[in-house]
Amino acid sequence: MTRTSKIEWTDTTWNPVTGCTKISPGCDHCYAARFAERWRGVPGHPYEQGFDLRLRPGLLTQPLSWKAPRMIFVNSMSDLFHKAVPHSFIDRVFETMESADRHVYQVLTKRSSTMRDYLRARYGRGAVPWHIWPGVSVESAAQKSRIAHLREVDSQARFVSFEPLLGPIGEIDLTDIVWAIVGGESGPDARAMRKAWVCELRDQCVRDGVAFFFKQWGGARPTSGGRLLDGVEWNQFPAPRHAPDQASKIR
Repeated sequence: MTRTSKIEWTDTTWNPVTGCTKISPGCDHCYAARFAERWRGVPGHPYEQGFDLRLRPGLLTQPLSWKAPRMIFVNSMSDLFHKAVPHSFIDRVFETMESADRHVYQVLTKRSSTMRDYLRARYGRGAVPWHIWPGVSVESAAQKSRIAHLREVDSQARFVSFEPLLGPIGEIDLTDIVWAIVGGESGPDARAMRKAWVCELRDQCVRDGVAFFFKQWGGARPTSGGRLLDGVEWNQFPAPRHAPDQASKIR
C-alpha cells in the first residue's frame, strides 16, 4: 500500500487524541508540540489550540474506512494513556482497533504503568490481540522501568522506541521484547546521540534475536545524519506470531 507517513517504521498515523504534556527529558524538544504550536490561534485550524490536549471523537472510526491493511501509529501527536484521557474514550479507541483487525496498530506511550494497568483490566487473563502492538518510549537508562512495565503486559508484540536516544541505556532485559527502534533527536537545538549508545543496543538486539530498526542519527532535520550504522541500513520488523496471511499483506 502507499505510505502516507514520513515515519519510516509505520505506514500512516491515526490521531483520535492530540496534544500532551511533558513527562520526561525525551519530551523537551517534542516534534509534535513544535508542529502544533505553530498554528495556535489560527481560526479553524485543527491545531488552533496548539498542543493543548483534545479528544477528537470524529476520528474514532477512521481506520474502519481504510480497506487495505496497513500499519498504523496510534496518536503520533499525543499519548493515549495521558491522565487527562478518560478510560471511556480509550475504550472506544480499542473498540475500533479490535473491529478493524486487518490493520496492525502501534500503540506507543511514555505512561507505561497506566498502559499496563489498562491492558490487564481490558483483557484479563487473555493476551492483547496480535495486531495491537504495545510499546514504550525510553530515552535513557533513567526510564528503563518502562520496559519492566511493558514486560508485565501479555502480548506477543511488545516493542521499545529508544527515541530520542539521549544517553546510554546499558544492559537491558529484552525477554519477550520483539522489536527495538533507535533514533536521534531532530529539530532546533537537537541533542547529539553517540554511536556507542546505538551500537550497544544493536548488539544486544542481535544477541537476543530482537528485530532492530535504526531510524536516524538526527540533527537539524530528521535526514541530516542519514540512516546508516556501520554502513548498514537497519530496517528490521518483528515477524508475525499469529495470522500470518493477514500480516503478510502489511508493509
